[in-house]
Amino acid sequence: MIQILYRVWPLLLGILLIMLGNGMHFTLIGLRGGIEGFTSAELAIVTSGYFMGFLAGARLSPLMIKRVGHVRVFAALGSFMSAGLIAFPLVTEPWVWTFLRLIVGFCMSGIYVAAESWLNNAATNENRGKVLSAYMTAQTLGIIGAQGLLTLADAGTSVLFICASILVSISFAPILLSATPVPVVDVARPMSLRDLFRGSPLGTVGIFLLGGIFATQSGMSAVFGTQIGLTASQVSMFVAMLFAGALVLQHPIGWLSDRMDRRNLIFGAAILGLISCTIGWFTSGGLLLLMVSAFFAGGVTTPLYALFLAHANDTLSSEDMPAASGALVFTFGLGAIAGPLISGWAMQRFGPFAFWLVLGATFGAIALYALYRMTQRKATPIDETESYIGVLPTSSIVAVEAAGAWSAEKAEAEREDDVKAQQEN
Repeated sequence: MIQILYRVWPLLLGILLIMLGNGMHFTLIGLRGGIEGFTSAELAIVTSGYFMGFLAGARLSPLMIKRVGHVRVFAALGSFMSAGLIAFPLVTEPWVWTFLRLIVGFCMSGIYVAAESWLNNAATNENRGKVLSAYMTAQTLGIIGAQGLLTLADAGTSVLFICASILVSISFAPILLSATPVPVVDVARPMSLRDLFRGSPLGTVGIFLLGGIFATQSGMSAVFGTQIGLTASQVSMFVAMLFAGALVLQHPIGWLSDRMDRRNLIFGAAILGLISCTIGWFTSGGLLLLMVSAFFAGGVTTPLYALFLAHANDTLSSEDMPAASGALVFTFGLGAIAGPLISGWAMQRFGPFAFWLVLGATFGAIALYALYRMTQRKATPIDETESYIGVLPTSSIVAVEAAGAWSAEKAEAEREDDVKAQQEN
């Protein structure tokens, strides 16, 4: 593992710094928006703007890279993102912030595509799983660490926006100055949503609903915390708990995923999310229960994303998975755009605790649909399923395709080993 980290540490360090900056800005939008008197509905539109840009960037950035190259696209998008972050306190108007968030989302998506292409190129078939796992861990740690940095200054000033911009700016140095060869970006054309649904109904519907959950958690949690009267440090801790849960629960859920019907696990994780949101709904601001709710509600969100991808891998052929990966990322993006708009409207109409109501209802919908799908299709035998890998919802199509290919290769190798062992016995 040490040799693997030595080979890709500049990329991991760069991603860690990017996520520190990007994670700061996500929470900071909610904190500063509350100070400026933005409504829940306005901040929901601002939040959705990021995911609109992210979805557009996922489609266009591979084409840009093919045209002018990794380094130019990476540097250009990084410059625009850094400028966008520092521009937020200049004009505190919802429509301006929505436009800036769209730019930041577009740039962040392109940065992911470029960075993950470098990372995938630096990995080998033997260590790809460990490299991707280290990459996902660096992302999550960056988001959690960003919440601690928010306590160092007042959200009502420009200081924290400037710090986020600086972190993003310096993050490109270790990546661009490393001696990593420039890879070729070859992203498959996405499968149509109709074909995707026919091949994996649960994967399609589930990942759309999960997109709404993830975007609501990452974009509206700070808005919720601000509106119920939490201090800035408490809001930061609340957001950190959402992602800390994912860091802790990812591996246990992944271990179970390779040993049971994934639909049962999806159902169980969604029920745990529903219970957590119900507890959050009844806390009435109790800080300890609020943090526990955040830990488990956020803790099952990221593993559910990986579970849906793994389930789609199980139900589709290996030849279809590259195209299906693009369609799944697009479907997730559509849900991520819709989720904050729905939660923002609900919080505006019914109060801030509708944050938990929307999340709980969506988790419940996932659980019910998973239960329904279990009556429509037989379970894939455990020895025929693909291997699980903890892909994050923030990953681009490059990482999703790489993870899918690695999962299929590892599962096939394990099946061949089992056959050889049986023959020897």
